[in-house]
Amino acid sequence: MARWLLERRLSQAAERLGQLRVELAQVDEQLAVVADAADDHALRAMVSETPLATQEAAEARKHAEALRRHRDQIRDELVELEQRQDRWLDELARG
Repeated sequence: MARWLLERRLSQAAERLGQLRVELAQVDEQLAVVADAADDHALRAMVSETPLATQEAAEARKHAEALRRHRDQIRDELVELEQRQDRWLDELARG
C-alpha cells in the first residue's frame, strides 16, 4: 500500500479512536446512572408487588441492557480499529 494512503488511514483512525473514546466515556457515565435507576426500580417492584412497578422495573432493565450492548459495540469497534492501526503502523515501518 502506498505510504501516503497508510498515513491517511492512520490519521483517520487516530481521529476515530479519539471520538470512540469520548463516546465510550459518555456511555459509561450514562450506564452508571441508568443501571442505578434499574436497580431502584427492581427494589421498588419487589417491595410494592404491583404490576405497574414490575413493568417499570422490566423497562428500566431493558434500557440498561440496551446501553450495555451499545457500550460493548463501542469497545469492539475500538479494539478492531486499534488492531488495524497496529497493522498499518507495522506496514509503514516495513516501508
